[in-house]
Amino acid sequence: MSLNDTPSGERVHIGFFGRRNAGKSSVVNAFTNQELAVVSDTAGTTTDPVYKSMELLPMGPVMIIDTPGFDDVGELGELRVKKTKQVLNKTDCAVLVTDCTKSTDECETELIALFEKKKIPYIIVKNKIDLLDSVPQNTEKEFYVSALEKTNINGLRELVAGLVDTNENERRLVGDLLSQNDTVVLVIPIDKAAPKGRLILPQQQTIRDILEAGAAACTVRETELEFLLENSIKKPALVITDSQVFGFVNKAVPSDIKLTSFSILMARYKGFLETAVKGAAAIDRLQNGDKVLISEGCTHHRQCGDIGSVKLPNLLGKYTGKEFKIELTSGREFPEDLSEYKLVIHCGGCMLNAREMVYRMNSAVDADVPFTNYGVAMAYMQGILKRTIEMIPEVRELL
Repeated sequence: MSLNDTPSGERVHIGFFGRRNAGKSSVVNAFTNQELAVVSDTAGTTTDPVYKSMELLPMGPVMIIDTPGFDDVGELGELRVKKTKQVLNKTDCAVLVTDCTKSTDECETELIALFEKKKIPYIIVKNKIDLLDSVPQNTEKEFYVSALEKTNINGLRELVAGLVDTNENERRLVGDLLSQNDTVVLVIPIDKAAPKGRLILPQQQTIRDILEAGAAACTVRETELEFLLENSIKKPALVITDSQVFGFVNKAVPSDIKLTSFSILMARYKGFLETAVKGAAAIDRLQNGDKVLISEGCTHHRQCGDIGSVKLPNLLGKYTGKEFKIELTSGREFPEDLSEYKLVIHCGGCMLNAREMVYRMNSAVDADVPFTNYGVAMAYMQGILKRTIEMIPEVRELL
């Protein structure tokens, strides 16, 4: 996978924050060595978060986010500040850009408090040293630069690259659950909802992780699954399926072969599988008229038979025999207040980074709203959840 192909959910997200006219966008442009953000002496030039992919060693592929001024005013200004706060929920490390010719103000103090509250590693960048007669010494938390003259920008890149240890707690989708030379069968339906000419991201990532474990990945449609199993020389160690065909695949796969889904593995990879497994039981407690939020991390054209807007609501109604108020969100949309919902069912989150997925999970937990995901919910409603998680040590004892 090339740099340009690295999905946003797999990039370290670096957010640049600060008040208006601190030179934040100028620092971003110098940092990326591109004219990423519009620069002007007029306060509040950046009106929406701006995203840019780049390579930053030793981190690798990163996502740079330039945010609106945190001291923006007026009705539109409040909306911009709100968007900036939302960016914090996906930020892996933060750069607070300040004007070194001015003293620290209230909004900068508030941002630092938010970084610390959310446990986001951060650095304070003192910009505009070209206006100073002498430059103070850099400290562990403060670094002096001039975006205008590109002074100390390389040093800033190195400093930011060291804020996040990308090797710490390295996550795996499935490779750590396999042994070398295992055979894994991946069941991939090819229907109207499948992207033409390619596999979706969780399927690609799972295949790569299987190969890195020294195992063999065999892909098949659900219609050819039984033939494959009957004619395989070696019994598969695991079958991974698209959740939409869980029922069919569960019947086709002998009980002595482990079974799970891409969605369940993705929930594990993003760090919310335990909460998702516990949250699925709330489906049995739903009442007529309850509000259920079904949320997807990506934006796509919803087609006939779409899993989030059609298949999941239909399965919920059939399983419970009740009618619910279903609300759908996608992409960066996610309600700040979840208290009105009785259940949140989220996708696997392949297009969101782990920090944002955990934030969304915690938003539900804090509001005392059960939180689960597509694969877990569908396995639960088909009575096979225990089978689909028994291979995963961190959750197998939950049922």
